[in-house]
Amino acid sequence: MASEKDKIMLLEDDETLGYLLQEYLNMNDFEVYWAKTGDEGWKMLEQNSYDLAILDVMLPDIDGFSFAKKINAVNPNLPFLFLTARSLKIDILKGFSLGAVDYLKKPIDEEVLVVRIKALLSRLKSKVEQNDDDDTFTLGNYTFDVVNQQLHYKDEVTTLTKRESELLHYLVTNKNRICTHKEILNHLWGKNDYFNRKSLNVFITHLRKYLSKDWTIKIENVHNRGFIFKTE
Repeated sequence: MASEKDKIMLLEDDETLGYLLQEYLNMNDFEVYWAKTGDEGWKMLEQNSYDLAILDVMLPDIDGFSFAKKINAVNPNLPFLFLTARSLKIDILKGFSLGAVDYLKKPIDEEVLVVRIKALLSRLKSKVEQNDDDDTFTLGNYTFDVVNQQLHYKDEVTTLTKRESELLHYLVTNKNRICTHKEILNHLWGKNDYFNRKSLNVFITHLRKYLSKDWTIKIENVHNRGFIFKTE
């Protein structure tokens, strides 16, 4: 029996590029659903589930960043990457801060895109399998629900982005030891570079804010080396 294909939602308003990407990805054993506007893409997300979303940043009715925020609010388990001509550092950092698993610049080599997608999905599926035995963690007065990507504190619930949840899970499972920048970046992003390190710092700031109600929990910075997750 043939294995089930990974389902990808492609949000791209450029007719030529959208057609080429859909055809090429379909040829490489993906099942691609193409939306040309944010509204059309949102309807597709409501009707079907996907393994990955590819989002163009510049759209006629909504920018890709705003669309990503809607994904985080409604379906935080859906990984997404940005495909865009915008290459300013501030845009790249913004994309990663929203939880993007990658940020690819146009023009894109279709073969490179396929390799990146396969590597991303393989890594994400591996993490899901690893999480099966560790679904819930008690962190001081917090409870961390890995599967639902939620932090519970008394009656408050904070829903994390996929990247925030992955980072917290990595730190928690390696608590009280230094997790180097290189280890974290290679494990979660698949590469250790300047932009991903900046993005990592943004996510660490987010997690510190979420965990700030319990002083016994600390994510300590080890200068030029990495971070230590500590609980008393």
